[in-house]
Amino acid sequence: MLEQKKMDRINALARKSKHVGLSSEEKREQHTLRQEYLAKFRKSFRVQLDNIEVVDTPEEACRLRRKYALRGDSPSGRDATSEN
Repeated sequence: MLEQKKMDRINALARKSKHVGLSSEEKREQHTLRQEYLAKFRKSFRVQLDNIEVVDTPEEACRLRRKYALRGDSPSGRDATSEN
């Protein structure tokens, strides 16, 4: 994601906007930082979506459970060998 310094600045500008208001220069800075944040968020989210595998049959579900059990991880965050 975005580096912590930039995230802190986004939050500081948001607080200032609610309490005091922003100058036109600060509004431009806020807009630029938000656009950068959204671009990185969308990119990260796209990567997550691209890694999703749709399982529409019980046989495919079993195949994926075996695949992740052999790798030692689980796509659902639970034990790959357990049944639902």
